Amino acid sequence: MNFSISERNSYALIATNFDKLDINTSSELKSELILLNKNGVNTIVIDLSKTTYCDSSGLSSILLANRLCKDTNGKFALFGLQDKVMKLIKISQLDKVIRIFTNWDELNADF
Repeated sequence: MNFSISERNSYALIATNFDKLDINTSSELKSELILLNKNGVNTIVIDLSKTTYCDSSGLSSILLANRLCKDTNGKFALFGLQDKVMKLIKISQLDKVIRIFTNWDELNADF
């Protein structure tokens, strides 16, 4: 598996273990997101601190996570974005609709 999933206080944390969120890794992430959602998990944080590259299929998996959480009255956030990934998120204007955290204390206080 290219990522690890753990239960935190009130959310599921998905930590990536790859440097590229692209067509090769996003389909596995999407499958896991759908499975979590079907199992009643509606509050998810994706930790992308090990990911240095993201393409449109990676953005698609992020948007899927956001939609699944929002549709079930949950919360979604990203954590630990590297500079290139953050730049893509900002260019796509997803930073206006997705919560992004750089500090665990802030994240845990909000979730």
